Amino acid sequence: MTNIYAGNLSYQLTDDELRQTFEQYGEVSTAKIIMDRETGQSKGFGFVEMPDAAAAEEAIKQLDGFSLGGRKLRVNQARERTDNRGGGGGGMRRQRSNW
Repeated sequence: MTNIYAGNLSYQLTDDELRQTFEQYGEVSTAKIIMDRETGQSKGFGFVEMPDAAAAEEAIKQLDGFSLGGRKLRVNQARERTDNRGGGGGGMRRQRSNW
């Protein structure tokens, strides 16, 4: 299974339209546009899973830079997610000095 990142998507693009775009190159297992939890609006990127690695490579090659919905797609193999959204921001707060 090859997981593909599709970025710079039109905010009006649907999951089905994303799927249809990639199905030109082979079977698509899933096609999902990522939505903002608070607004329900597209974040402008999504992920497509294709079971055939050769078809996925061809889709990446052909669709990277392809104009869809007035925007040039950015398409590449998705990288493994590293979850570094933890509490963070750390560091000590500076305290005012009374000197």
